[in-house]
Amino acid sequence: MRIADRLVWRDGALTEGHRRVPEETAVALTYNGGTQAVMMATPHDLSDFAIGFSLNEGLIRSRDDIVSLDIVELDDGIELRMWLPDTLAERLAERRRNIAGPTGCGLCGIDSLAEAVRPAAHVPAGRRFAPRDIMAALAAIEPLQKLNHETRAVHAAAFWTPARGIVSLREDVGRHNALDKLAGHLAQTQTAASEGLVIMTSRVSVELVQKAAAMGAPVLVAVSAPTALAIRMAEAAGITLIAVARNDGFEIFTHPDRIVASAEPRAQSPQTDKPHVA
Repeated sequence: MRIADRLVWRDGALTEGHRRVPEETAVALTYNGGTQAVMMATPHDLSDFAIGFSLNEGLIRSRDDIVSLDIVELDDGIELRMWLPDTLAERLAERRRNIAGPTGCGLCGIDSLAEAVRPAAHVPAGRRFAPRDIMAALAAIEPLQKLNHETRAVHAAAFWTPARGIVSLREDVGRHNALDKLAGHLAQTQTAASEGLVIMTSRVSVELVQKAAAMGAPVLVAVSAPTALAIRMAEAAGITLIAVARNDGFEIFTHPDRIVASAEPRAQSPQTDKPHVA
């Protein structure tokens, strides 16, 4: 984060001022010496980002598939250097050789239209939640968005459970990156996404549904509306998609059976009613 000078036109007058703005840095994700993707990202929680991206894009099966991970700061950005076992590295090298051209955010390393809209992993039924759980999760996330409080320019992805409240929250200029960072932290702490809700402070695109499915998250909650393709993907993946979630309610687009008037009793915990974030 840095302080930027600005001129403000308001109430018919021009004044000088300052604003805190988030950093945006080119981050290259490399595997065994080859670059798989270059993303513009907020340079925080980068080990989470590397692991979550690798998992969500199906490049690895578990955190243990990454033999080593180094964060290398360069003059023009940051490189996340990962080394994989030979069998995974060979498969990834073949995938890179087939890439036809440059791709956009969220589709890095995709070499066909079919892969861009690939079927998401199917999420088991899992636990159910009450409407009060959705509202509690939404209320808990806002106070913990520290970077957004200062800049008003980043997205957040958070994981909430009835017993622990907000377990983890990650922020980034890119909504895909924020979700990858969250996935990486859950993987590193061996936290099962099946036990809670994933909350996004953004609209819902198909890539977010694909990533949530890769995490095994049964419920994806977002403050803005979904796209039509995101709804179709969530339906096929078995994900309960909740969007337009505000302090006065929310809309359920797919698999409403997980949201019931009276869900399973909450486990008693000293953190149940207090937000906690790692």
